[in-house]
Amino acid sequence: MSAVLQPSPGKNGRRPSPPVLPSPAAANAAAASFAALTARLDYLDAGDIDAVRKAYRFADEAHLGQIRASGEPYITHPIAVAAQCAEWKLDAQALMAALLHDAIEDCGVTKPELIERFGAPVAELVDGLTKLDKLQFNTREENQAESFRKMLLAMARDVRVILVKLADRTHNMRTLEDVPREKWGRISSETLDIYAPIAHRLGLNQTYRELQELAFRYLKPWRYLVLNKAVAKARSRRRDLIHKVQRDVEAAFESAGMAMRIFGREKTLYSIYRKMDDKHLSFAQVTDIYGFRILVPMVTDCYTAMGLLHQMYKPVPGKFKDHIAIPKINGYQSLHTTLVGPSGVNVEFQLRTEAMHLVAESGVAAHWLYKSSMPDVSDGGERLGTKWLQSLLDIQNETRDAAEFWDHVKIDLFPDAVYVFTPKSQILALPRGATVVDFAYSIHSDVGDHTVAAQINGAVVPLRTELKNGDVVEVKTEPDAVPNPGWLAFVRTGRARSKIRHHLKTMAHAESQELGEKLLAQALRAEGMERPPPDDEANRAIWEKLLRFTGNRSRAELLTDLGLGKRIATIVAKRLMNMMAERGEKPDALLLSRERYTAHEHVTQGSVVLDGSENASVQFASCCRPVPGDTILGYLGRGEGLVVHAEDCAVAKRLQHKDAERFIGVEWSDEPVRQFETGVLVTVANGKGVLARVASALASAEADITHVDMDEEPAQDATDLRFVIAVRDRSHLEAVLRNLKRTPLVMRARRIRPGH
Repeated sequence: MSAVLQPSPGKNGRRPSPPVLPSPAAANAAAASFAALTARLDYLDAGDIDAVRKAYRFADEAHLGQIRASGEPYITHPIAVAAQCAEWKLDAQALMAALLHDAIEDCGVTKPELIERFGAPVAELVDGLTKLDKLQFNTREENQAESFRKMLLAMARDVRVILVKLADRTHNMRTLEDVPREKWGRISSETLDIYAPIAHRLGLNQTYRELQELAFRYLKPWRYLVLNKAVAKARSRRRDLIHKVQRDVEAAFESAGMAMRIFGREKTLYSIYRKMDDKHLSFAQVTDIYGFRILVPMVTDCYTAMGLLHQMYKPVPGKFKDHIAIPKINGYQSLHTTLVGPSGVNVEFQLRTEAMHLVAESGVAAHWLYKSSMPDVSDGGERLGTKWLQSLLDIQNETRDAAEFWDHVKIDLFPDAVYVFTPKSQILALPRGATVVDFAYSIHSDVGDHTVAAQINGAVVPLRTELKNGDVVEVKTEPDAVPNPGWLAFVRTGRARSKIRHHLKTMAHAESQELGEKLLAQALRAEGMERPPPDDEANRAIWEKLLRFTGNRSRAELLTDLGLGKRIATIVAKRLMNMMAERGEKPDALLLSRERYTAHEHVTQGSVVLDGSENASVQFASCCRPVPGDTILGYLGRGEGLVVHAEDCAVAKRLQHKDAERFIGVEWSDEPVRQFETGVLVTVANGKGVLARVASALASAEADITHVDMDEEPAQDATDLRFVIAVRDRSHLEAVLRNLKRTPLVMRARRIRPGH
């Protein structure tokens, strides 16, 4: 079967219309010589064309003797890639990079050699492309995630890298038939999952559609063949109807004195397949296979033209979209309307200006199409939706792990957007499903970090509320507020996720180091040393020897590991004391006897005082939810930091039985600085407004409700309500329970502790 859906550029530099399906051999023959490329370079000046010719000669010589899978000279591939870039009117540097993109990896050419011959900008583009040509994204291995990260960062710094790469992938997909069949699935999946979404994100709609169509052809050849026949049959059946619509529209515009160009648009086979698969439709039920594009001179003409169409045919309710007033994230602008045409067939119309059409088909590449000389890359970049590229650099600043970077970015590759307003009426586009927290981070990371509350359309809403088109969103911030780890469960954008994780990691690192210092000091007191030796010149050798023993690179890293529970403070303290003893220092006998006399019988380290300000370094176990006044124990989980349990918690008892050396004594501060969560079970008689009464009783007792749950079974005479509430201490909890028991319709109220 043929490997080409879109027609290859002919020697006159223009694509034929309507599209045909030439063979791969024909496509390659058209690009087999530099003459075929020069015919497309009329937008460049003579000096630029000469520079491109020099790059061609160098590439031709470098690839001499190399053959493609089709049996053709390898140089046909770089020429075809450069031809696609020329169609986008990219500058001479990008065309030179397209011709040279395989030179470093396949031909042994070095980057310094390219810098010397063609200049640093071209060499940087080629270097950015070199790492990308041999990528395979079908596994989750670290090296491939790392390569993808480099590609996206190269994109963010210079969008020409990804434009050349997309041209390269498009030509490879057009000639995939020559590749061994066992590789079709991997390459096609990679194209659908990675490259087509990037093309869409950058507004390269023509390339996006072609990549999807080619990938579909090789990934599911049987389905492709069946759909292709069905569409061809439907096309022949409805040819007269489509011609009638086109003639009627042309006549209506002519009588109205409006200039326009109209041409047919057929839904791609892949988009038909996706619609059938997603909505469980048969082919006969897909009604919008055919459509028209109408190009008019001015923006106001788009709306006038729509009025003319609505007078001719009845519009389908709910099928009108104004992407001119509110463009898509990738810069796409058009009016869309679906009308009921002759014989009751739905026909979609897209109305746009010539400039909008340029952006709609070429996206970010239209940035170069507007001007023959290379414009400043940042000029107009945001206007065409490339702000996303810059956000990649922000995510990179917080995320050094390549696989995590890819997880963040793939969320943002699919621009199904909602459009919301700031209080000052600025429009922001966010992915569908984005929440108030995503909105806050899209404004600025400082706004996101300090967000405490929000209003949508004037009403107070939870931070996890999903945004809808047209919402006016206002966030409230507090200088002392910090990101909540729970936000990670509902944020939608990669930017928000990476900012939250970065802040939590930084905060946890600092707090864990502080806790580790406290644990080491207390473990040393149990060994008879008042405090750790200072990290100065006199004790440098001792610390270096201790770090070799623990395997840490620095004192700070060791203390962090102690705070996270990755190292046991008592073992480190004993080793340190042995080293001090070798140097002739002895433990303080008085301190030793006092510490051992007061040590808790169940624990092997000193006691840590908790007041609730410990944040990420200390967790209060959800199995028993201890509050001030409960007797408590601390467990140093491996990598979790300090987990605090109630002493009579069954989970803590099991851990103590098998892991006793990881327990440390903990006690409450006399003045805790915050409230603590605990569980309450309230059994109520069913009656009108009972939940409101219970909530009111909790509020009057100054207990904050953080979660509520109730029986899922149909209500009988009584129902169990389970609350998680925040209280100051045990006596406050007892007051809350007394208040609940006095409430009408409440039968019982007690504390629940699942770990008991």
